Amino acid sequence: MSNRMPVLFIGHGSPMNAIADNPFRASWAALGARLPRPDAILCVSAHWLTRGTAVTAGHPLETIHDFYGFPPALYEERYPVPDARAFAQAAIDAIRSTRVAADTKWGLDHGAWAVLKPMYPAGDVPVFQLSIDATQPPRRHFEIGREIGVLRERGVMIVASGNIVHNLATMRPGAAPCDWALEFDAYVARALEKRDDEALVDYLRPGRAAELAVNSAEHYLPLLYAAGARDARDELEFFNAGIDMASISMRSVVFAPG
Repeated sequence: MSNRMPVLFIGHGSPMNAIADNPFRASWAALGARLPRPDAILCVSAHWLTRGTAVTAGHPLETIHDFYGFPPALYEERYPVPDARAFAQAAIDAIRSTRVAADTKWGLDHGAWAVLKPMYPAGDVPVFQLSIDATQPPRRHFEIGREIGVLRERGVMIVASGNIVHNLATMRPGAAPCDWALEFDAYVARALEKRDDEALVDYLRPGRAAELAVNSAEHYLPLLYAAGARDARDELEFFNAGIDMASISMRSVVFAPG
């Protein structure tokens, strides 16, 4: 059995999934219980967009409640974690294609803590974040994913958090999935199964379905980091494969050594 840590892409959906008694939260808890325990977790979240690439290099990391209009209980959630600054420096050293800033102001946004707290509720695993440089094209995000993949050998689990399909304007609680959401979700699933990284990077190929599914790219881009960090030894596992609220794909992926 390999000691390499898995790579995850988690469709995080609504912030309420962090505290709701639902299948999504239950699946995250089950995942944390069955996967090998990491020495640290590097999270690439849809909710930390920057100009340039950065890594959280402060301690302690604030639990950021970057949403509005939710019940008070969600704002009371906290996720203090151990110091991850040594691991953050290892990530900075691993990314050689661009300068990486050591950021001491950002904490853990809900793309990170909302999925990690159900996975590791004791909060005893160091966690740090890598930002998404919003000025860069899709291929650069995939390439940075390749660079951080070396951290897996050092006990770091990479957790990318976003949604393959994410269109809030067409979201309808309780409604059937939109046809275009199903189409694009299936396109991405096929590309992952075939290891067709070019199809993932060139995600606008499906035309209208892609334009509606990825009407803003920040929730899709974390998938490219996860895809970049996998290698030929990894097996693919899907979970939570479904469309929530008509236009949010909850499809999630584990890349792990067989």
